[in-house]
Amino acid sequence: MNDKKLTCPVQKKCGGCQMLNLSYKQQLSAKMAQMISLMGKFCRVDEIHGMDDPTHYRNKVQSAFGIYRGKQINGMYQSSSHNIVQTSDCLLEDEICSAVVNTAAKVIKEQKISVYDPRTGRGTIRHLLVRRGKTSGEIMVVPVTSTPVFPQAKRFTEAMLKEMPDITTIVQCINDTDIFLWMGEKEKVLYGKGYIEDTLCGKKFRISPKSFYQINSVQTEYLYSKAIEFASPEPDTVLLDAYCGIGTMGIIAADKARTVIGVESNKDAVKDAITNAKINGVKNIRFYCDDAGEMMRKIADAGEHIDTVITDPPRAGCSKEFLVSCCTLAPKRIVYVSCNPETLARDCAFLTKNGYTVKKVVPVDMFPFTSHVEAVVCLTRNFNN
Repeated sequence: MNDKKLTCPVQKKCGGCQMLNLSYKQQLSAKMAQMISLMGKFCRVDEIHGMDDPTHYRNKVQSAFGIYRGKQINGMYQSSSHNIVQTSDCLLEDEICSAVVNTAAKVIKEQKISVYDPRTGRGTIRHLLVRRGKTSGEIMVVPVTSTPVFPQAKRFTEAMLKEMPDITTIVQCINDTDIFLWMGEKEKVLYGKGYIEDTLCGKKFRISPKSFYQINSVQTEYLYSKAIEFASPEPDTVLLDAYCGIGTMGIIAADKARTVIGVESNKDAVKDAITNAKINGVKNIRFYCDDAGEMMRKIADAGEHIDTVITDPPRAGCSKEFLVSCCTLAPKRIVYVSCNPETLARDCAFLTKNGYTVKKVVPVDMFPFTSHVEAVVCLTRNFNN
């Protein structure tokens, strides 16, 4: 493990790497201490799983475009603001993704493609998204425009492919709202199939522009493998994968389970999940586009039996409705994948008061140099509940 301290020329302006002033060993110690303080009251917290190389792990890069003093700039938003910090590379970003962004910025400037100005509502390019498959190497480029009209789309596409012929697909997304860094509802494929594929835990997954896919592929392999280990699916197991995204954990677990039910509110992700199941030849899984809490209530009301629930909620954690419905269903196991230790501790407190015991807590450093830490937790139903 490389433990030397790193530096960044825009660290103070950006604010994205809150722990850059610490060595990686010190970062892991700080995150471990946070997990123990929040989760140690439930059970012993396992040692945090760090990275051998904690740099350039982000397989997804977003670069905002704007005008500053009459010149085109692009980079990331300053923490808690919409001020763009000009960056050409980043210690966290996949280096090929960064190179694609820099190439796109050059092409946009050379072809005089206008950049969106939120003050006037004029301009074309709002931001750029680049995704790269860790194992496949496939590259997706997504220019997000302010209107469907993109007069230079053909020239932009041709120039990008000439500069970087390894690009797999280019998709235009349209955000005609005042929401920053939003992909919008509509999209248009400019080149390729409109998606990329990647392999995770031995399964192949299709990733479209708006689908959720973990940004740290190396750590995700460990995180998901540990979650499936905690779920312990058997030939007669009925498993529910809540907040399932593009179906990753459910599809990985399906080999050992009897039936898997995936629930996700993002319709684009559900479409990808259905396709991913077909790609991998998984027939014992079905997906629903629904709110996870609402779906849990429907399953409970229908009197259906669920053995294991895997939940991977957003930072806000599980809704009260979801937790109540989960306790009503009373699965033997709950595997909770968390990206926020505080909401994890809150939700575990509710579950332990309603018939469950926390058996294992494994922290995983998914976002080195930031203050964020993930964890996978195994809860089991008490025998007398």
